[in-house]
Amino acid sequence: MSTPATSSEPSSSPATPAPASSADDRVRNRNVLARYLSRPEIGALFGVLAIAVFFLLVAEPFRHMANTGTILYQSATIGIMAVPVALLMVAGEFDLSAGVAVTTAGLSASLLAWYFNFHVWAAVGLSLLIALAIGALNGFMLNRSGLPSFLITLATFFVLQGVNLGVTRSLTGGVASNDISDMAGFDSAHAFFAASMKIGPVNLKIPVLFWIVLTIIAAFVLLRTKVGNWIFAIGDDEKAARAVGVPVWKVRVGLYMFVGFCAWLSGMHLLFAFNQVQSGEGIGNEFIYIIAAVVGGCLLTGGYGSAVGASFGALMFGMTQLGINYAGWNPDWFKTFLGVMLLAAVLLNTYVKRKADAR
Repeated sequence: MSTPATSSEPSSSPATPAPASSADDRVRNRNVLARYLSRPEIGALFGVLAIAVFFLLVAEPFRHMANTGTILYQSATIGIMAVPVALLMVAGEFDLSAGVAVTTAGLSASLLAWYFNFHVWAAVGLSLLIALAIGALNGFMLNRSGLPSFLITLATFFVLQGVNLGVTRSLTGGVASNDISDMAGFDSAHAFFAASMKIGPVNLKIPVLFWIVLTIIAAFVLLRTKVGNWIFAIGDDEKAARAVGVPVWKVRVGLYMFVGFCAWLSGMHLLFAFNQVQSGEGIGNEFIYIIAAVVGGCLLTGGYGSAVGASFGALMFGMTQLGINYAGWNPDWFKTFLGVMLLAAVLLNTYVKRKADAR
């Protein structure tokens, strides 16, 4: 019985694919690393870690767990507003009225409750409507006029600043709202907007929770929803976004109303934590919010940024402000640090964006 001869012809069956080379794996790993390093918030995260390590070394009170709550609270008062401002900047817009809008929200609730004898919760609800209306008006004027948001919101800034002082002085005879701590509904509102909780030695105030929740929601919307895609598209190229059906006007109004909502939330804490509001508060805070957003990865030209990064920027602000005090240094130099940090962040963000676009 003969055995079949083995053919010397090449097999016609499909060739088995060669396994990926280790070089391919290295390229893939580098691409993954580059993708993560190009995220807008990465620079701010490194900044948070660097500042934390620095003040842990030079400021002994910074190491006390009991002071952690104070640092987070200081950061939260900025972060609550930095998050919506960051979303607005991703869409290529600004809101220079954000700082005084916080004061307007707190004053309106206080004056409505005291002067018109409203139940405190009714005054709180009306204050929310006022804050949302201010945001909607900013967005409407921006859409209808075609003027830069810088000019529109700068005008709103001056209007609100004057209204805050003028109305407060005419109703109370001073520059602060009246104490409403003895009015109906104050205790329950205080328990919500000015609550605090103890976790071991750390005393956490409610704005920290507001800040975390707002950051999570804003990050989800920006990165996981159609609205987030619209925001990026508007900031990158408004005309192209409009051409593919993005509702540019509605998105803008919605973003300004989100700023108004967060201003209301911050203003309610301001009111119920201190029982009254000074009419001159909030001036200059709008720049702090913008700095936090820029340090967190937002470009001033729009189309690039992160809600999480803005919160990291706010955390850097809180750690630095209190770290300087804990270290016993002259706090007069704090604004100098902010200016340097802003310039460095702009340069870094521009470089990272250029590298990301080149991939």
